Amino acid sequence: MRHSLREKIIAVCHKKIAQKGENVGVSFYAFFANKNDDPELLMEAATWWIQTHQLDHFEKATKIVQMVEAGK
Repeated sequence: MRHSLREKIIAVCHKKIAQKGENVGVSFYAFFANKNDDPELLMEAATWWIQTHQLDHFEKATKIVQMVEAGK
């Protein structure tokens, strides 16, 4: 996964955790605007989320941060 996507995922997850608490869930769509302005990046996130790690649609933001920071 490219570095810019990793940074974006971590930032969004930390923001959601700060707003809603440690148990907040996110989907990979949380990292993108409502319009599909970067389909390649969206597919990269979807591939990481769905194919590589077989995550559920919603996962705890804390889990995602840990995975991304660990380089998974």
